[in-house]
Amino acid sequence: MQGPVPVKHHGLITASLMLATIMQVLDTTIANVALPSMRSDLGASSDTINWVLTSYIVASAIVTPLSGWMSERFGRKEVFIASVAGFVVTSMLCGIAWSLESMVFFRMAQGVFGAAIVPLSQTFLLDINPREKHGQAMAIWGAGIMVGPIIGPTLGGYLTETLNWRWVFFINLPLGIIALAGLAAYLPQMPRRVRLFDFVGFAALGLGVGALQLMLDRGGEVDWFNSVEIWIELAISLCGFWVFVIWIMGVEHPFLDPKMFADRNFATGLVLIFIVGIVLLASLALLPPMLSALFGYPVITTGMVMAPRGVGTMIMMIAAGKLLRIVDARKLVITGLLFTSWSLYIMTGFGPQMNAVPIIVSGFIQGLGLGLVFVPLSTVAFATIAPQFRGDATALFSLVRNIGSSIGISIVTLLLTRNTQISHTELVANISLYDPNFSGMMSGAGGAMLQSMTAQHGEGAFWAVVNQIVTAQAAMVAYVDDFEALMWITLAALPLALLLRRPVAAPPGVSAPPRGPCGLRWEKARGANPGPFDLADQPLTSGRRFRHGSSGQGPDVRHRWPRAGR
Repeated sequence: MQGPVPVKHHGLITASLMLATIMQVLDTTIANVALPSMRSDLGASSDTINWVLTSYIVASAIVTPLSGWMSERFGRKEVFIASVAGFVVTSMLCGIAWSLESMVFFRMAQGVFGAAIVPLSQTFLLDINPREKHGQAMAIWGAGIMVGPIIGPTLGGYLTETLNWRWVFFINLPLGIIALAGLAAYLPQMPRRVRLFDFVGFAALGLGVGALQLMLDRGGEVDWFNSVEIWIELAISLCGFWVFVIWIMGVEHPFLDPKMFADRNFATGLVLIFIVGIVLLASLALLPPMLSALFGYPVITTGMVMAPRGVGTMIMMIAAGKLLRIVDARKLVITGLLFTSWSLYIMTGFGPQMNAVPIIVSGFIQGLGLGLVFVPLSTVAFATIAPQFRGDATALFSLVRNIGSSIGISIVTLLLTRNTQISHTELVANISLYDPNFSGMMSGAGGAMLQSMTAQHGEGAFWAVVNQIVTAQAAMVAYVDDFEALMWITLAALPLALLLRRPVAAPPGVSAPPRGPCGLRWEKARGANPGPFDLADQPLTSGRRFRHGSSGQGPDVRHRWPRAGR
């Protein structure tokens, strides 16, 4: 296995990488709260303004798988710096957009440039750190990935209220300039590799991913499968994925090599990070509107109440990076999933009369759980995969997490709308003037206010207020149902953690030697002439000796192989 890339300014490189990563991740959520202000300034309707988000998401999803090929073909450092520079420039263009059309175009360009930042930053951190420090590296990287979406809406709301919505994009300028300076000065050059571009594979995958993201983003606006548009997008997505799978299985130089999926840790990690994506952003998408609509919290208060979630995530990520050295990663992942399930169970007890304490407690526990899952999972998923697949693997890892987030948000939003309607109908059917609970409410202070309103504005005003109360109760029931669904999804992921394999630890500062067929380790024989083939991809030649066992201990049973061609 390859050793770490030698670098002199390790801390500055890590800081520059993380600054660029946080800048990109923040932009996935920071613009959401600014949409109402954008709508009035850009002259858009409530339906068309959502294209500001859709264009960014779709463009980023299509280009993300391409980051591995681009980094090998044009150089990883060059692609990363170009991505950060392009992201900053397009952010400034978004800030000066003069119409909805210009904003959508600039957001699409921003998604294209930002797509490679997250996967390549992860690849760099894995490459410049020895294997025994991968846990700490993934803890630092995961902190930016997990905390960014949490603080994004709060920061966006603050900037929109105190300045204006354009500063949601202008804030990227100082962050990007500092990151670019550090990257240009200290980021190491990585070797390039001539790799043919599989246009058919990329086009099929891009078509499938793009249509899926468009379907998930537009579904709530057009009433899902009652719309012809959604059926068309679903058909295009399925066709794209089907063509992609069939194509890469038979072509000589596929866009994504299917051999990487033979690594059990990576394949299992993809499924688990998909579930983490569902839980992370789905719960984030539910809490702000719930706190605003049902509890009347302003944007800043909502951010303060949700802040402990980010604190819990940071604490556990720092701890998980150290725990990975002494505790089995599978146990950490299972414990993290249990913590997350526990927090969601607490959230199923939410009610409209509660204070902020249950929200703070459940958020802090959920932060601990997600932090404890993300770091070991990000480390173990890449611990056993071949280095030549690392660029494509990190891109796919980010893509699957983002798709999981989109699917999770779509599911909980759909369930929230449907369950609110169902609960409202059931609650209205049980309202009666002879019901003791209703009579008790009418005899209290609230009832006196309702009776006064009826006397002044008529019976219609009375029932309008009652309908508002019933709607709030129905919405609360629907939110609780969503939290329960997320809890069961998290619990269902527990058996998957057992499929992860614990990588064999190498001594500190020493990389484990590569494996040959059947798990045999190899080393160069003294005084032997190396053969003309690379062990990773070609027939074995003389000049290599093999030793049975995974640790190199025990009987020294060496095998000599004839020279290739004899």
